[in-house]
Amino acid sequence: MSPLLITLALLAFLVLTVVGAGVQLVQQYQRGVVLRFGRLLPTVREPGLRIIVPFVDRMTKVPVQTVVMDVPSQGAITRDNVTLAVDAVVYFRVSDPAKAVVNVDNYLGAVSQVAQTSLRSVIGRVDLDTMLSDREQVNDELRAVIDTPTEAWGVSVDRVEIKDIALPEGMRRSMSRQAEAERDRRARVIAAEGEAQA
Repeated sequence: MSPLLITLALLAFLVLTVVGAGVQLVQQYQRGVVLRFGRLLPTVREPGLRIIVPFVDRMTKVPVQTVVMDVPSQGAITRDNVTLAVDAVVYFRVSDPAKAVVNVDNYLGAVSQVAQTSLRSVIGRVDLDTMLSDREQVNDELRAVIDTPTEAWGVSVDRVEIKDIALPEGMRRSMSRQAEAERDRRARVIAAEGEAQA
């Protein structure tokens, strides 16, 4: 091969490498955040083939799908001094990809930590009866508490649901005895009313 052909082949390879480095594919469920020399560019890249300046721009692809995150079981004490173990699930999504890249190091880990501490905090403000009978109110309060700090990270919390409330064994036995006594009392009242009518 002649030196001219080798030079042209190397030049073509170099051009293809540079062009290839400048073309990025952003999927439908992603948004591209571009930093040029470390500074955030104002435009978030939408899905499709996107051109960036090779070796100058750095694109971070952020998924904007709804994320379902389990909050591991948290031990907490209710307002009326009952120890519970409660786990929950958080549904959230990235609403501002630029904030999710720039304002927080790892938004998934940060949301997980906020959810865990908020779950313990909210449980401490309600009593056991509210936890067992009005979960919707507790879920709404928990969502509001988690959504407050995550707003600055470009994350929007759509929904929070308490999955399971584990009561201590002694408390469960006590509640079972109380429910049985209530059923017996109602049965005696119904039987007495039946005898009075007869």
